[in-house]
Amino acid sequence: MSVKISGVVAALRATRDKPWSSKGQHALSSKLPSPPAIAGVVDKLSAALFPQHLGHGPGDADAIDYFIGHTLSTALAELEHQVRRELAFSREPSESTSPDAIAKSAAGVIGGFAEGLPDTLEVLKSDIRAAYDGDPSAKSLQEVLLSYPGIKAIIHHRLAHALFRLGVPIIARVIAERAHSETGIDIHPGAQIARSFFIDHGTGVVIGETAIIGERVRLYQAVTLGAKRFSVDDSGALVKGVPRHPIVEEDVVIYAGATILGRVTIGRGSVIGGNVWLTRSVPANSNIIQALARSETFDGGAGI
Repeated sequence: MSVKISGVVAALRATRDKPWSSKGQHALSSKLPSPPAIAGVVDKLSAALFPQHLGHGPGDADAIDYFIGHTLSTALAELEHQVRRELAFSREPSESTSPDAIAKSAAGVIGGFAEGLPDTLEVLKSDIRAAYDGDPSAKSLQEVLLSYPGIKAIIHHRLAHALFRLGVPIIARVIAERAHSETGIDIHPGAQIARSFFIDHGTGVVIGETAIIGERVRLYQAVTLGAKRFSVDDSGALVKGVPRHPIVEEDVVIYAGATILGRVTIGRGSVIGGNVWLTRSVPANSNIIQALARSETFDGGAGI
């Protein structure tokens, strides 16, 4: 090999250490959270939430409690380590970056997250029930939990959303993208999704950061809850964090391939048909379908 590797390494280092933009964005750091470690945390948390299905298996209550305690302790310790990495990387210049300050903040995140796990489990049980009730092919709740991609995606989302709200968006996004890669369902961790949520089939579903979804909503494959346009500031950069995705109220069904864009509201009890393109709000109990295709015949060369 004629390439001088040391020269390439030096050039890569010089390029890597340059600011990523005129605003001085951080260069990538070795202290960033680790996606493989986060994946392991999610698997352990899932096993702790559903020990008889995703973890320990059948057993008496004491044995299951021991398994949950051990698994949670391991998962939360690793998660706290990853949270410290993210906080050390993302702190603003005005915030303390001392190890003690970072450790205290990380402990607060983990404490809040752990305290919320019983509520997370309660909501996930409602999601599993909604999938079972909404799919005539489902034979049991156990089948739904073990095999439905929509349930895998929503388990990841409930965990990611909790962490997103606690101030660790990078870890939350890593969790969300793991579910995306495994299920084809792309839910931003910032999306607010109420209980009894069901995604049937699921491939190609996209739910944006500022979407708000009410209780008992059902989506089918290839549904998009997206943004219609992106605001920019005076310098031409995208304005981040503004509400730009739909609000879907309670008891709405959105069929396959529907695309709903912008900060519009889909009123409660509405049904949005397949392949509909919608950029306006609709009132409660609406039934939105595609316009009927018009069939015409052209006789004697007419219609050219």
